[in-house]
Amino acid sequence: MRVIVSRYIIFILLAAIVVLFLLNLLFGSVTIPIDSVFRILVGSDIEKETWSVIVMESRVPQAVTAMLAGAALAVSGLMLQTAFNNPLAGPSILGIDSGASLGVAIVMLFFGGTIGGPSSDFSLTGHLAVVLAAFVGAGAILGIIILFSTVIKSNTMLLITGIMVGYITSSAISLLNFFATADGVFSYTIWGMGNFSGVSSEQMPFFVLVVLSGICLALLLIKPLNALLLGDAYAANLGVRVSRVRLLLLISTGLLTAVCTAYCGPIAFIGLAVPHLARLTLRSSNHIVLLPVTLLMGSIFALSCNLISVLPGHLGVIPLNAITPVLGAPVIIYVIVNQKRIQYFN
Repeated sequence: MRVIVSRYIIFILLAAIVVLFLLNLLFGSVTIPIDSVFRILVGSDIEKETWSVIVMESRVPQAVTAMLAGAALAVSGLMLQTAFNNPLAGPSILGIDSGASLGVAIVMLFFGGTIGGPSSDFSLTGHLAVVLAAFVGAGAILGIIILFSTVIKSNTMLLITGIMVGYITSSAISLLNFFATADGVFSYTIWGMGNFSGVSSEQMPFFVLVVLSGICLALLLIKPLNALLLGDAYAANLGVRVSRVRLLLLISTGLLTAVCTAYCGPIAFIGLAVPHLARLTLRSSNHIVLLPVTLLMGSIFALSCNLISVLPGHLGVIPLNAITPVLGAPVIIYVIVNQKRIQYFN
């Protein structure tokens, strides 16, 4: 019976993604008639060429980015909550997104938004410099956490180590902000608000490849994740190589968090709140159904936030990190208040 219910839930979620995806194409900061949008999507000629550019070069990549980034961050949060047996664990808990933020801060606040220089054979400016800096920063922190994971065998201690690394990077960012110019601080603040418009059509294949690779690795960890629900010792007795699973989990979550933060900024609450929404919906911690549902709900959450962000229309776009806490924080508060009554996590 539960299997049938899970299939219905997945079907409903898929239908919701299709509807939200279309709504993200139909509505934006520029008003375009609905019939014109559909004509653009099927390749017909329209009266204004600029509308075609807006839909195909802005709205479509933005909707795809939101769908994939939401799924990636939600799956990362689920894996970390299971691995650390902590309902408040999320993609930011290991400091990986803080590493990406530090990389961006160094480029924007210290180097003025440019990697390399006139006398260098390699020089990058603008968005490409930001993306590369975020990847390098996230990769550096991920490498440090993986190195610590070979020494620290306790999940709790590794969790605390990640939090401390995050504090150190946050301190470095604060120092950079203190000594930076007003323009640099403004640019960094805008990046930190988050958005799904950072992936262009040319960059989309790389973004999709990295996200799908991380998600595929997560899908391969479904059985070990179910074993970890019973504890490390019991999982080891079942033949699970806990250290290897933890390393693969760190690589998967690090990869997904790094690529999303690099292109979209540090998006809050998706990885923290969505896994709980999935558990509350399914009333189950079986990752065979929980992980796919979490993935789909992450896409729905992100597409909904992206749609809300453009509701002011020509007045502007609301930053994502002004929306995600409003939707995500009540879920976390509910889980904390009802933690004794909710038994799904353990």
